[in-house]
Amino acid sequence: MRRVIPATAVLCLSACAQSDDISRDAEPFGGIAESEVITAMGTEPFWSVKITGDKATFSNPENSQGEPFAVSRFAGNNGLGFSGELDGQSFTLTVTLGDCSDGMSDRTFPYTATLSWGGETVFGCAYTDIQSYTQ
Repeated sequence: MRRVIPATAVLCLSACAQSDDISRDAEPFGGIAESEVITAMGTEPFWSVKITGDKATFSNPENSQGEPFAVSRFAGNNGLGFSGELDGQSFTLTVTLGDCSDGMSDRTFPYTATLSWGGETVFGCAYTDIQSYTQ
């Protein structure tokens, strides 16, 4: 049985963890400007989220046109989180810095993504319109 951990807890744990290293940056993550368009996606199952400002669009094979909804942005020490409600269920996407492979292409993405929605947590990669993937 797979244990599902809400993405907000993961982000909070990484952002709130105590450390003896006093040189650690205590500033919220600023690696993605609010004006950047973020695209996150995953495989098995296939999903995609596009975030522009305070609007997100979630799509998957069952809904290729996507479902738009409002999100709130929050920053931890190691990344960003976006939370909202989609189809009456809590929706949280976290984006953290780190090389990521989608496992299907030769692309390397600059961010990892964790999506929690409808009682499931799935993982993928992310990039922005300014910080794209490489091949």
